[in-house]
Amino acid sequence: MKKIEAIIKPFKLDEVKDALHEIGLQGLTVVEAKGFGRQKGHTELYRGAEYVVDFLPKVKIEVVCPDELMERAIEAITAAARTGRIGDGKIFVSDVQEVIRIRTGERGDDAV
Repeated sequence: MKKIEAIIKPFKLDEVKDALHEIGLQGLTVVEAKGFGRQKGHTELYRGAEYVVDFLPKVKIEVVCPDELMERAIEAITAAARTGRIGDGKIFVSDVQEVIRIRTGERGDDAV
């Protein structure tokens, strides 16, 4: 199994969620986050005063899926989250050793 973590722009969340649902992934976790990459924030003007916004709003999506769905999930996230501008986000993939459903004690693919 693989854990896919995607950090995307917040307004793309619904599109990514729908794209993952279309390929058959049901569960996901969403965390509101703030951060920056190469864009390093930007300067804004508020009531005549200029200030720097270092951390930009982001959304982190976490999905655990079988190995055979990994590539399709990555493609779905990439296509749905892409705007073509800097700050579109990143996808991280890692191995999952074990999954246990707390309620029933099921393990592995049955727990996902």
